[in-house]
Amino acid sequence: MRSTRIAVLGTGPAGAGAAWRLAVEGKAQVSVIEKAHVPGGNAGSFELAGLNVDFGSHRLHPACDPRILEDLKSLLGDDLLDRPRHGRIRLQGRWIHFPLKPQDLAMKLPLKFSAGVAGDALRKFVPTGPANNRRETFTSVLEKGLGATICRDFYFPYARKIWGLPPEELSAIQAKKRVAAGSLGKMVRKALSLVPGLKPKGAGRFYYPKKGYGQITTAIADEAASLGVDFRYGSAAESLELGDPHTVKFSSVEGDGIIEAEYVWSTISLSVLARIVKPAPPAEVMEAAEGISYRAMILIYVVLEQDRWTEFDAHYFPEEEIPLTRLSEPKNYSASAEPRGKTVLCGELPCTVGDDVWNATDGELGGLLLDSLERCGLPVNSNVLETVARRLPFAYPIYRNGYESHFEVLDEWASGLERVLTFGRQGLFAHDNTHHALAMSYAAVDCLGRDGSFDDERWKIYRKDFEEHVVED
Repeated sequence: MRSTRIAVLGTGPAGAGAAWRLAVEGKAQVSVIEKAHVPGGNAGSFELAGLNVDFGSHRLHPACDPRILEDLKSLLGDDLLDRPRHGRIRLQGRWIHFPLKPQDLAMKLPLKFSAGVAGDALRKFVPTGPANNRRETFTSVLEKGLGATICRDFYFPYARKIWGLPPEELSAIQAKKRVAAGSLGKMVRKALSLVPGLKPKGAGRFYYPKKGYGQITTAIADEAASLGVDFRYGSAAESLELGDPHTVKFSSVEGDGIIEAEYVWSTISLSVLARIVKPAPPAEVMEAAEGISYRAMILIYVVLEQDRWTEFDAHYFPEEEIPLTRLSEPKNYSASAEPRGKTVLCGELPCTVGDDVWNATDGELGGLLLDSLERCGLPVNSNVLETVARRLPFAYPIYRNGYESHFEVLDEWASGLERVLTFGRQGLFAHDNTHHALAMSYAAVDCLGRDGSFDDERWKIYRKDFEEHVVED
């Protein structure tokens, strides 16, 4: 049996997962190129003031494929904690538990909001005229499913903050991929699922590693390395020259390098891939690459001189006057008491690469976070020991109306590259959770035969399955 050589671009969950499974099943010799100095990508972690903090708020959902979940439990052992969800949403000046609880729906929602939702629900029983033929959008899908009140007071302002566009300019697919509870019925059923006695297994809970969310990908990468996978951290792929074999040229602080491989499995952004492939793609492909874009994110970390700030793991801010979209406290995800006398808050601030927010100093961003909390009635009263900002240029795919035509051109081109496979959140321009990204990596390995052949028809079936992925809230 000959050994297939595969170069993997990127070590987020999809890339690291694929490298690991290829090594476990002995299907290939694998080299991995990663620009950062550690694995994980946007799902990684780093140490700050003695605490493990994540790149935003992350959870491993119980909806994870059982096969994958068992593999992760085997890798992480007792470090993979089963934790209750305990967040809250600020809605018209009131705090509502998230995930929604029946008692909050009954007693804590603002009266005007409750009346509006009730009216929207009743209107669903009123006959309407014939459906018009206007194209569906994010706005029309959610207004039809949830009614005007929830959209006006929660989803639409939140959408404007996250994606930087009016909701009517967003594709209907954005709503279908990002809003799991896309109807009033689903929303109520989700709330009722938290009632004791009615609660299905896993409802209102999540998995989280003791040492931060990045421990998942780190454990995967460490195990892959122990099985012989060659990880090239701190290396940026500069070009992919298609040939026999393919040649990936990369640069790092240690100098330039070359990896030759029969297959290249890419989890980097499709638009970035189009820029590094040689021969260069046709002009229409490059135009399509310009037609898809990402929303950037700045993560603002403040280290506080206190054991814990609140009991909640995450706070959500739909109101547009508060620039943050979410704030998390990593200590509350892992239920860690250490280190004593310190905790970290992580504020998520969507923006555009190169704008004034993106270029703000750490001090300015820390002040913005503290001011936002003050305006919400959540002042920070302890000493701020440190403020650090991290920038993610590819945080959220933006599904503008009409983006589909651009993506289809780009995806058809990438799919037509011989012995090049694109997958993962960035590789498929997808809104996905970690367990979805890992499912893609398992699927890719399943399609590779021990003789080095790749089952393209089977991959197409998997791709259809991926299209059904809906982000878990």
